[in-house]
Amino acid sequence: MIDFKNIDTVIFDMDGVLIDSEPMWKAAEIKVFATIGIDFIKVGGEKTVGLRIDEVIDYWYSKYPWKNKSKAQVVDEIMEEMVNGIKATGQPMKGVVEILEYFKSKGLKIGLASSSLQILIDTSLEKLGITHYFDKTFSAQYCTYGKPHPEVYIKAANELGSEPQNCLVIEDSLNGVIAGKAAKMNVVAVPDGSHTISEQLKVADLRVDSLEELLVIFL
Repeated sequence: MIDFKNIDTVIFDMDGVLIDSEPMWKAAEIKVFATIGIDFIKVGGEKTVGLRIDEVIDYWYSKYPWKNKSKAQVVDEIMEEMVNGIKATGQPMKGVVEILEYFKSKGLKIGLASSSLQILIDTSLEKLGITHYFDKTFSAQYCTYGKPHPEVYIKAANELGSEPQNCLVIEDSLNGVIAGKAAKMNVVAVPDGSHTISEQLKVADLRVDSLEELLVIFL
């Protein structure tokens, strides 16, 4: 069980936690992978939810190597779909502003550690109007390893000046939960509802259905 009295830092994942972008990811991947002959649903695209985009591409290329586009081109096409989608229709998950406002009012340090590229982090926070809540943001783009490796969370804690045991990680995917736990942090799983909820999410210290439910626990 999490001892919330000892929490001085909250580190959010982004996709599916702050912004309702997981359906966008799914649509973008289905669309772009179709151009290289891969049925993303049929092959089980949920396996790579929460991974860094280059690792997603590497994984599927290892399974179904294609020839008509480079891996970098596939990444660029998915990124273009995502940036355009976020700018056009990006919406916050329920309770985002309220919980950010609460943590800020309590003087907690607030960070973001995402597998997404920095351009998507900046685009998403700007679209939602919540950039000012975050002390620092971190993209696994600049890490040697992406989630489920804990590197991005360890880096976030170091740069925020926080001890892992005093950090609360908020995640929606299994890969993200594993990363937070491996960083020796307290982890709350908030499944976003657009993917199959894995029983393995029980590895998290706490599972709630929404940020609104988590806020009630703090209050």
